[in-house]
This record gives sequence, C-alpha cells and structure tokens, in this order.
Amino acid sequence: MRRAIALLKLGVTQTIGRMRTAEARRLALTALGVALAVALMVSVTRVAVGLASGSTVQSEGVDYWIVPEGGSASSIAVSVEGPRLGVVHQTAAKIRTDERVTFTTPVQLQILRFSAGNTTEYVLVAGVIVPPEGNQVVGLPTGSLAPGDPHYANGSYNGSWTGEAVLSSAAAEVLEVESGATVSPAGTDRSFRAVEVAEADISTGVGPVPVMLVHLSELQRLTNTASGDQADQILVSTNDPSVRSTLAGVYPRTEVLTRSGVGRASVSTSSLPLAVAIAALLAAVSIGVLFVATLMGLDVIDNRGTIAAQGAMGFSRRSQTIIVLAQVLTIAGIGGLAGTLLGLVGIVGINAASHAIVGVQDVAQFHPLLLAYGPVVALGIGLLATPYPAWLARKTDILEVLDQ
Repeated sequence: MRRAIALLKLGVTQTIGRMRTAEARRLALTALGVALAVALMVSVTRVAVGLASGSTVQSEGVDYWIVPEGGSASSIAVSVEGPRLGVVHQTAAKIRTDERVTFTTPVQLQILRFSAGNTTEYVLVAGVIVPPEGNQVVGLPTGSLAPGDPHYANGSYNGSWTGEAVLSSAAAEVLEVESGATVSPAGTDRSFRAVEVAEADISTGVGPVPVMLVHLSELQRLTNTASGDQADQILVSTNDPSVRSTLAGVYPRTEVLTRSGVGRASVSTSSLPLAVAIAALLAAVSIGVLFVATLMGLDVIDNRGTIAAQGAMGFSRRSQTIIVLAQVLTIAGIGGLAGTLLGLVGIVGINAASHAIVGVQDVAQFHPLLLAYGPVVALGIGLLATPYPAWLARKTDILEVLDQ
C-alpha cells in the first residue's frame, strides 16, 4: 500500500512538473477537454434541478402564482385543501391596477363529486375571476364564461348565479355529458351548465385529470369559503418580470412561483429532470473518456523514453501503470475543477439569457452538491480513460527505446 501511494505521488508530481515544460500545451488541452465536458454537464444538470423544483418556464411572457408559504403548491392541483389566501377579490383588484399586469385572478381548487344523469364522479373544480378579454386558466379557456364574477357582487354574494362551467374533455367523458348538459354538485341544490367542453386537458403522466372551470364566488359558496373570500393561489400574468418583487409583498408568509402559460403546471412529478441529468452525465463521460484516452495515449507514446528509463531503473509494469493512472487522474481532476468553475459561469449565463429572451429568472437552480459533482465525474472519466494509455505504456519495449 505504501509503495502504491508513493507511486501515485510520483505520478502527480511528474504531471505538475511537466506543466512548466514544453509539454504543458498538450496537458492543458487534455484538461480543457475534460473541463468543457464537465462544464456542460454541470450547467445542464442545474437546468434539470430547475425543472425538478418547478421553477423552469417554457413560453413567452411570465405567469406568477402567489401561494401560501409552506403550502404544497409547487404544482397547481396538489394545493387542494392546503393553506389558503383571504380577501382575494380585493387583492386581485389591487394587483390589476398595476400597468405591468396583463390580468390577474384568484384560483380556488376543490375536488367535488358531481352527478349527471345516472353518473356520479369526482372532478377537480377551479374557481376563477374571468378576465374580459378571455384567457386560459388551468389549461381551460375562459371565453365562454361571463366576464368577471357576477355572484360576488362587491362582497355581498347575492349577485346572479350564472351556473356556467367549462369542462375538460376528460371531465365530460367521466360524467358522460356534452356541451349544454347540466351537472350538479352532490349534497347541494345548485347546478352548473356545461357551456363548453374544451379539448385541452391537464395530464398527470398516467392520464388526463377531469377538470371543471367555474366562477370563483360560486365555488366559494359551495365550499363555505365565501366568508373569508378565500382562494388557494392568485395568478398574475405579465410580460414584465419586475412585477415579481411587488407581488412578494402583497401577503405576509407567501411565496411567488413562476409558471409557464396559464395553468400549465403538471399535477405530478415528471421524469424529465432525471432524464436530462442522466443524458448530460452520459454525454460528458463519453466525450471526456474519448478525449482523455486519445490525448493521454499520444502523451505516453511521446514519452516512451521516460517509461523505458523507469523500466531500466527497476519499475515494474504494475508500478508504471499506477504512475500513468496518477497522471491521468491529475489531468482529469484539474479539468474537473476548472469545469465546475465554468459551470458556475454557465449558470449565470443561462439565467441571464432566459431573463433577456423570455423574461424568466432562475431557469437553472444551484445545489451545493454540484460543487462536488463535477470533480467526482471528472475523476470517473480519468479512471475510465486510463486503460488505453496504461496499455500503451506496458507495450513499450524498453530495450528498443533505449537503443534508439
């Protein structure tokens, strides 16, 4: 063991010493190849972390969701029965006065049991304030609903009951209804009319979710949340990301999350972030191993004289293999450290570009483990790349080289 450690130290010392010689250029090029591969891997992995955290957006414009702090609102539908916001109509009206805001609406989500004919099924109901120009909320169009929130009536909740509902195709299918049909919430004397059946659906990854879009005050009346004027979240659509800092102060103990489009968040955990991270890892390892093995192989061929001299001094083939391993790992380690630093620069560049192009911040997320991830992968690249230059070193004919 002591001999192996001594040989590793010798290999590291030789490699660092050669950095000051004419061979430094080739060694630096090898380290640069590892650094670029690791930097790409780290940057892409950070984007994957952003995807996993639910903060990455994929469309023009920016949509923000004000959600209770600590609530499970990283995706829209899972916030059902979580902490709620109060006085949402007045708050949304106040936010709407900001010229930077395109439109805003509270969103209440509730799973209710509906009956239609002989069919009774559970449906995810979303209550919203319908914008005059019509938009999409939770993936469903609002154009068929009456603008505003008529039943709210300035907080009296005695306005006209529209009973209007937009159903997703999945909701229409499970309830076995078509546009124009009447559906009734179980245990109430109220009913809703399906003014539109939209083709858009929210997918869980195993199938579409049956969703119904109604006016907020009517859902509040059904769920006994009208007294506090409650909703789960407030959606704010804008093309100006500077609004985010303003929204952060609207409620105490709330978070401002970014979403793509209106209600495009998934209700389940996607495997996309893991797939992206694995693809980045495989690409970095493949490119790095080929690059390092090739250049370090050329380096071994160029230094056959040194290898022959070591053999003449009594270094065994095993000892020379350990020295080559140390040299390759040293170069790969240097490249890994440099690549991790480049990855830090890359994350800043990615976020700056996303902010400038689509107005979205923090597309790529940082995690402390990524600081060790780059060097560890680089050392793995070194280990995988070692067999080829080690084989070339073992194939060196000592007598032939020394006779030259």
